[in-house]
Amino acid sequence: MSDRLTPDLRDAAMRWIADDPAADDRAELQRVLAQAMAGTPEAVTDLADRMAAPLTFGTAGLRGPLRAGPNGMNLTVVRRAAHGIGTFLRATGDAGGTVVVGYDGRRRSAEFATDAAAVLVGQGFSVLLAPGPLPTPVTAFAVRALHACAGLQVTASHNPPQDNGLKVYLRGGTQLISPQDAQIERAIAAAPAARSIDVPSGATTWPEEIVTGYLDRAASLARPLPAGTPVRVALTPMHGVGGEIAVKALHLAGFTDVHVVAEQAVPDGGFPTVPFPNPEEPGATDLLLALAARTGAAVAVALDPDADRCAIGIPDGHPDSDGWRMLTGDETGALLGDHVLRQLDRTAHPDPLVATTIVSAEQLAAIAEAHGARYDETLTGFKWIVRAGDGSGTGLVFGYEEALGLCVDPDHVRDKDGISAAVLACDLVAELSAAGHTVSDRLDELARAHGLFVTGQLSVRVSDLTLIPAAMRRLRAHPPTTLLGAALTESTDLLPRTDGLRWRTDRVRVVVRPSGTEPKLKCYLQVRAPVGEGANLGELRADAAAELARLRDEVAAIIGL
Repeated sequence: MSDRLTPDLRDAAMRWIADDPAADDRAELQRVLAQAMAGTPEAVTDLADRMAAPLTFGTAGLRGPLRAGPNGMNLTVVRRAAHGIGTFLRATGDAGGTVVVGYDGRRRSAEFATDAAAVLVGQGFSVLLAPGPLPTPVTAFAVRALHACAGLQVTASHNPPQDNGLKVYLRGGTQLISPQDAQIERAIAAAPAARSIDVPSGATTWPEEIVTGYLDRAASLARPLPAGTPVRVALTPMHGVGGEIAVKALHLAGFTDVHVVAEQAVPDGGFPTVPFPNPEEPGATDLLLALAARTGAAVAVALDPDADRCAIGIPDGHPDSDGWRMLTGDETGALLGDHVLRQLDRTAHPDPLVATTIVSAEQLAAIAEAHGARYDETLTGFKWIVRAGDGSGTGLVFGYEEALGLCVDPDHVRDKDGISAAVLACDLVAELSAAGHTVSDRLDELARAHGLFVTGQLSVRVSDLTLIPAAMRRLRAHPPTTLLGAALTESTDLLPRTDGLRWRTDRVRVVVRPSGTEPKLKCYLQVRAPVGEGANLGELRADAAAELARLRDEVAAIIGL
């Protein structure tokens, strides 16, 4: 990239500044432009990156760094995106319909939500704006409960503090899929200049019963607590917006002994106690597990900042972990999927369906078979999970993805929902405690019934994006013939369904695919071990973990990046 400012780049920046309705954003880009015009190479590079291209509108909406320019999240981008979404809705038969707009606690989320709501009011929609920062699953619930034609949530979920985003739900509270994303992107590209878009007042606040209805529904997922089996809960909202709502839902469900990590209890878009606000990240749940150990909790719950993901921690008695550990997404998915099917009302759900993705563990398939339920594996992402089976998600009662996403009440929230999942996890703990058992006991029970599944990931980050498609071409042309010394029983190219590869032996499975959101090649690893009668599960788990580590090293060598 040249370190000299070109006339085209200068003119593009000046046009953007002239159209930007936000004084702070204009001033920010003016400073960068002035430095670039003064010949500062870093400023030229920064300006070129900001002006390179607009943020891509995909099936998850928009997400990017908070900064001025088309390649960032700012008021101009949000305003034109809202206009394009409104144009799409009117073109598809929803003119004048109800649109729900919510937002989280990140920097500028309230500003962006208020402006997007005003744009949609100007296009003739009946717009309901959240009364304050609320979890993403509450917005998904509101779309279904109000029979709205769409919902917008301003959030960047568990992204770094400098990011924000705009997530879109269509009628029924489901995320959009292709070609809807491309249609909206074209409408955004055709939107007028931000300054000329009408932004009248007129949005009304959500009716109070939306939040109370969500709380009542989430609480209903737990059955009345057996006498004498209180469940002490340690919880963190990880500086996000899920804390107050989660505590209320747990209290309504009967779980009143809830201890919240004080340092992470209040929404703070700077996320000061964690380098990366994602419960999957190493160290992110340290404060939670310390609180759980200190208070003698029965279960620990970590929500991500917009509370659509949920991670569960349990006491495991291992001295190397201070007696606690976080479950993997696959362990939690198996536990809650089994729990849902055990207590399911078959008169209301005579033909139940459970679903996960092609990169998650395969234990849920065996669990579904044991319960006489249908099972489906979808592409990654909840936009596909909630459309499992025939493409509509008919009969879906549970879905999960290994990245801590859990859909435990798809009749009411057709997306991942960390708060409802937390209530259901506490219900499982209460049930097991009343019978004198633990979550570890249930994991052992599932392993003995269906086999032991140990999963992990290998993510290879690159600075040169061309390396990823080149690696995929090489792996397609020259796949491995063995893994851990065993011949492959399957070597499948997942195209055209998705850009991925699957390799399998009798004991291991590897799925390789480019990340859809980061410059990474991701490898999803699984080791499966049968569990014989009387087998020592501790030894089997240790052996499988060692096997997984060897598999990770071998796959890293095969990938070669």
